[in-house]
Amino acid sequence: MSRHRFETYLDKVFDFSSRVEALPEGRHSPTHPWQKVFEAVFLGASMQIPSLLQVEAECRRGVLAKRIGPLSADTIGYALQRQSPEPIFALGCEIASRLKRNGVLRSEWSRGLVVAAVDGIEICSSFTRCCDACMQREVQHKVRGELRTDIQYYHRIVAAVIVSTPFPVPLGIRFQKDGEAEVPCALALLRDLVDQLGRRFLDLVVGDAIYLQAPFVKEVEALGLDWAFTLKQNQPELLHEAERLTAGELVVEQSDPDRELRCWHLPAVDWPVADRVVRVVKTVRTEHKREVTISQDGDHLKKTKSAVAIESTNFYATNFELGVIPPLFVYRLSRSRWRIDAEVFQTITTDCHLKHPAVHQSTALVVLTMIRLLAYTLSSLFYHRQVRSHARGPCDGFHEFAKGLAYGFHALSPDTS
Repeated sequence: MSRHRFETYLDKVFDFSSRVEALPEGRHSPTHPWQKVFEAVFLGASMQIPSLLQVEAECRRGVLAKRIGPLSADTIGYALQRQSPEPIFALGCEIASRLKRNGVLRSEWSRGLVVAAVDGIEICSSFTRCCDACMQREVQHKVRGELRTDIQYYHRIVAAVIVSTPFPVPLGIRFQKDGEAEVPCALALLRDLVDQLGRRFLDLVVGDAIYLQAPFVKEVEALGLDWAFTLKQNQPELLHEAERLTAGELVVEQSDPDRELRCWHLPAVDWPVADRVVRVVKTVRTEHKREVTISQDGDHLKKTKSAVAIESTNFYATNFELGVIPPLFVYRLSRSRWRIDAEVFQTITTDCHLKHPAVHQSTALVVLTMIRLLAYTLSSLFYHRQVRSHARGPCDGFHEFAKGLAYGFHALSPDTS
């Protein structure tokens, strides 16, 4: 069988097929080996196929018929439920290590630091389908026009994603347990990553204000990591002190025709809850835009454009020692966390169907989600490093690229050699 260039690239860079073949089998005497099932799910996710039923159809008579061969959705679900998530997590970490050794994680703007963002997202919810690992909540909703309160079952995951690179690189995910909060789940994920990747792999962690908690930052520092988190009302004493101390003269001001940025730098602000001092940077960002307004002009509607200024104020707290580095670096570090939501979560939910449960069994859903994330990571890597970087003209988007993968597999023919 001839090989698709996507798989050829993965084997050349990561020895991917051999790594997948080495994954442990969770079943006894299976008809279809785990490597075949894994490759069906992985390639289906890379081509952004949403359901296992569609993967089954593609394996029987579609784009994966020549590459995989007949494989039922029930077989895939049965195999997923009986695999351990740990080897998949370890495989993702092995790939991340190879990316760092190959220099893919280098970044100029982050001054050589490998910066990871942590954040949580809900991936599926249902009033009828549940599994042993589901979280639960009471939700009011309308049924046939009547308002009623029912138990809703759902899952949440926390992800860690490298955001200092030209394109974001997911490192791993962890499912929140029922009754577990997002912050402890994120800490457990970071510990797992440090255990797998080593203490020198990551340099700094960024995140929303929910992560600016004394116990969490203490544990992050114990892992050998610096941090930069948004400062909001959940730390009122620290925020109040920062507001008071930034009432004076600003430190830095930048402006261009579209936006203005003013910055205040506080190298040592007392954080009473944590019994320590932290560095705080305050920014006031003003964006100049032109908005369309519609007004009535007699019998006609009149459109006019008017200039508006949109101002936003943000505070960021960090333990990072700036030295000769300007305070605006903290601002850029902290804002990089938006990439996990705007680029990763947005893409893997809309294009890669992360919120489509496909299988709603405890272990099966975890393993499926990990494989989907791995497929997103490697297909995104191939897209940016081998497709977009080599394009001489306008390049198709990531979604169109996934369709192109499907066409490529459909064109494969048995090797005649």
